[in-house]
Amino acid sequence: MNTSTGTDWESLYQKNETHWDKGEASPGLVDFLREESLDSTGQVLVPGCGMGHDARAWANAGFVTLGLDISPTAISRAQALVTVEATLNFRQGDFLNDVEHQGYDWLFEHTLFCAIQPELRGAYVKAAARCVRRGGNFLAVHYLIPDEDGPPFGTTREEVCERFANDFELLRDWIPRSYPNRTGLERMFYWRKK
Repeated sequence: MNTSTGTDWESLYQKNETHWDKGEASPGLVDFLREESLDSTGQVLVPGCGMGHDARAWANAGFVTLGLDISPTAISRAQALVTVEATLNFRQGDFLNDVEHQGYDWLFEHTLFCAIQPELRGAYVKAAARCVRRGGNFLAVHYLIPDEDGPPFGTTREEVCERFANDFELLRDWIPRSYPNRTGLERMFYWRKK
């Protein structure tokens, strides 16, 4: 078992027990990248990237993107799907503890917060604040479910706002377009680093 997250993600990837993988980028992210006028000169970090669908969406939008995951198998599979080599890289690493990841213009979260043990959420907030440069952006898709016996572990809008408000200013939040089995259960948060 991985002591950082409390779940043996590598074993799950090796056994192909990846029910959370939908084979495509988050619909909310796809819409955000299509609808917003973003300066694509920035660098993006996608922690907990899994098979890399969200990281590829950022790279396809023109951003230099690093997908980070704790599972070597996930990283290997994500690299096998790379089609935009110039702007997209994948690396195995521990988002909660790897201090070398700093100064990013964008951090994109897609249900990683709900995948880790709830007692590690404070470490997650510190990692997010460490990774994003002042004035940078944190875009997050949180899975707002009541489950306490995850992963995924439930959270609420109130908890998310309370945890991140010290380091980030909330620009807006909304219910995004989601995968069919998550419709109405996800919420997107768009933050700016203070």
